[in-house]
Amino acid sequence: MKLLFIHQNFPGQYLHLVRFLLRAGHEIVGIGENANIRNRGVLRGCTTIGYPTPQNAGPTTHHYLRGFEAGVRRGQAVARTLISLKGRGFVPDVVSLHPGWGEGLFVREFFPHTPLIMFCEYYFRAGQADVGFDPEFPTDLDRDVGIHLRNTAQVMSLLTADGCVCPTEWQASRYPAFIRDKMRIIHDGVNVDYMTPNPAESIVLQPLKQPGHSRILDTSATPPAQEPSGDDGREHAGPPLRLSRADKIITYAARNLEPYRGIHVFLRMLPELQQRHPDAHVVIAGNDGTSYGKTPPDGRSYKDIYLAETADKLDMSRIHFVGRIAYASLRALFRVSTAHVYLTYPFVLSWSCLEAMSCGALTVASATGPVLEVIRHGDNGLLTNFFDREKLLATLDDILKNPSAFDAVRTRARRSVVEQYGLDKCLREQWKLLEDAARGRLP
Repeated sequence: MKLLFIHQNFPGQYLHLVRFLLRAGHEIVGIGENANIRNRGVLRGCTTIGYPTPQNAGPTTHHYLRGFEAGVRRGQAVARTLISLKGRGFVPDVVSLHPGWGEGLFVREFFPHTPLIMFCEYYFRAGQADVGFDPEFPTDLDRDVGIHLRNTAQVMSLLTADGCVCPTEWQASRYPAFIRDKMRIIHDGVNVDYMTPNPAESIVLQPLKQPGHSRILDTSATPPAQEPSGDDGREHAGPPLRLSRADKIITYAARNLEPYRGIHVFLRMLPELQQRHPDAHVVIAGNDGTSYGKTPPDGRSYKDIYLAETADKLDMSRIHFVGRIAYASLRALFRVSTAHVYLTYPFVLSWSCLEAMSCGALTVASATGPVLEVIRHGDNGLLTNFFDREKLLATLDDILKNPSAFDAVRTRARRSVVEQYGLDKCLREQWKLLEDAARGRLP
């Protein structure tokens, strides 16, 4: 088949599916934003086409409508790309796209008879789920009135969809009934053959001059042959540090360290945890930016804001902010983790939650949707109230005192991900959706 995928961060959620389809010999074209494609690179065998970064909304646009105007501009950039693509004679059998940023607004005009499958990631609703969830960041009437307009570009695109796919039941439940009626629940899939447990794993951290910051040097079984050269532009502080399952290690990972993923709850809990376990190491992976919610008003990162609250109470030599890390390093973190903390507002489920479980990490997570769909307390993980720092502390305290008592939970965590979210299962379901679309078998 000829298949077209459109995602501003291509391949995005389609990574595993595109690789699967390429191996099967299908002709694949991917469209994404130029800047993101340059950062991510291209997939071998896939024709990847970039469009220029579109302008944002104009300064005089009503603030309720800025997101929609930005979506229209992005949709127009994709439309220009489709003019060129269609001019070359490429007509796909199925188009798959993410409608959240406006890229799907005008696709139907170019391929009126081609089935469109759209990825439903999240639907915003005033006063529900993530909106107003955290009392530290209260919503207001202006935001509540305008919040549902954030869905405008997405809904206008979904009106033209022949079928939809959503990764979790909870995320699907956010959508209006007319969209759910043509939706299948299929997760993107976890590479459980790569994200595997390995009790012999270790990581080597290089402490940096900036207190609490480190760089991951190595994840192999042998120490580095020599002191690192410092070619990353940061001065080093002391010798490298090797950590393994023999150590007490608490891990935390997010794309960005921000309240939506509970960084404020986590950092505020650490001083008391260190008092109880001064020999524990805490490794925190993630960028300093903001993916969701409001950007801090004073130009600082959320990490810096909450560290300023707690740094004088922490032993920073045992705190390791490692920034954005390679996929192999993330796997190593999960493998050596004594406990992995995953906190989230009721929002989109992170891949890292399932990947940690697939590596056999003991995951301590917030009892929020859609986490409750994945983790059963005491069976394949442990749950706490998002805001209950004392409960989170007590749970981690119990784990650090007796890690082996939770070995069965780790085993069941791995098994549950393999059975429900493994790539083989998810790719079969995704392929069936594409086949059904191409053969006119969608409702």
